[in-house]
Amino acid sequence: MKTSFWILFIFIMVGCNQKSTENSNESDRKDIQLALTQKLEASKVEVILLPEAQEITNEWLAYITAQSEIENLKNYTLNDVIANTTPITEIMKSLQETVPVRLQSNAVKARLGVLVTKSKILQQLAEKREVDPEKISKTAKELPLEWNNFKIQINELFLKTLEEFEEELDEIENEEEQSPKRVLPASRKRTVGNNRSRDSIL
Repeated sequence: MKTSFWILFIFIMVGCNQKSTENSNESDRKDIQLALTQKLEASKVEVILLPEAQEITNEWLAYITAQSEIENLKNYTLNDVIANTTPITEIMKSLQETVPVRLQSNAVKARLGVLVTKSKILQQLAEKREVDPEKISKTAKELPLEWNNFKIQINELFLKTLEEFEEELDEIENEEEQSPKRVLPASRKRTVGNNRSRDSIL
């Protein structure tokens, strides 16, 4: 009798635990689904390219595509991020492979490497069987920041050094010194006194 009681008791406890686990898992799934519908809320700060850099990037198709995708990313929900991780990775790889000659510096290449790596990590997180909204959000928010760092490196290629500024100032000063100075003609003074003396004689 006692044996039957304990067997029944064990079955009841196991059943309760299973039900509790199922309820907990269902609650977790709902929390995850809710989190994935939230906006990313990435930084809206944007680095503006210098005019010289802008001229080059205006002709760089991969850059234009990447800039557009970064702008879209700022307004994505986490579900949107997950759906677009593969295109984002492909865009960043294309960007890395098509750098214009004028922009090929080690610093620029390093920043592109970071962008490609971040996009691949984001893709891996999105492809997991059980996604982690917090990790996806954190990595996705890093992309716009790294994009700005990339643009800063592009700008630095066109920033003049202090020596270059000093040389320009010297050239301007030399031009001013060598330019002929204009001599203003002397103004004529009216002889008011003579005119008055003539009037008095007449």
